[in-house]
Amino acid sequence: TLLEQITALATNQLRSELDVSFAQVQVQQAKLLLESSQNNADAAMAALSTALGYSEFHQFKLNDRSPSTNNVSGDISGMVQTALSRRPELLSLRDDREAAIHFARSQRDARLPTVAAIGVAGDAPWRNDSDLKDGDYYAGGVQLSLPIFAGGLYVARQREANDRAQADAELLRSVENNVIRDVRIAWLDVNDAVQQLETTKELEANAGEAFTLAQARYQTGISSIVELSDAQLNLTSAEIAEANARYNVLIQQANLDYQMGVIE
Repeated sequence: TLLEQITALATNQLRSELDVSFAQVQVQQAKLLLESSQNNADAAMAALSTALGYSEFHQFKLNDRSPSTNNVSGDISGMVQTALSRRPELLSLRDDREAAIHFARSQRDARLPTVAAIGVAGDAPWRNDSDLKDGDYYAGGVQLSLPIFAGGLYVARQREANDRAQADAELLRSVENNVIRDVRIAWLDVNDAVQQLETTKELEANAGEAFTLAQARYQTGISSIVELSDAQLNLTSAEIAEANARYNVLIQQANLDYQMGVIE
């Protein structure tokens, strides 16, 4: 539109051909930017198609989302507790630790003496009819086992089981610390992204006002095409920055949900 306006002014000898040349350069730069953006969009669609399990390229229709910048929770302790209670790798490691603890206890109990009670009862097929109980028999006993001659096998098994249980506990603690760190970093990234979004919104508004003023100055002949070009470039850059900041908020919020283990 600007190129058409300047061309019309140059035709009426109200602007020079230099202004037209500047406007044409801007149009070509805009076309290059548009082609690069289209290529990036197609590449993103190809990556999304592969991520969804499609072997062929699909052109999806995406729904635009507005980031929720007003409901960023400040309860970082609650987020950490949610992550510690819902992260699947932590649940798996806790099960492994409990299993290792129970196995260590079983190896300890294997070293203890065992007592077994044995009893038998029966009826002899041949007996004296004058005594009905003559053929019945009963027997009972108690067996005590002491595992003392095993060459240290039970002690070694118990120590190995205890070491494994301790290793599982240390691994769980290490992963919990990493989860706490990741949640805190993700929460900080969300707050930083929200602040950047607010800043880019202000930048876009100021760039828009500057472009409007520069356009009015150029139309009245007060300023040159260079000032108008700079103002238009600043506005375009501010709009791109605002779009990137807006989607960065969504990305960081999704990352925080992932670190908390609450992605549906």
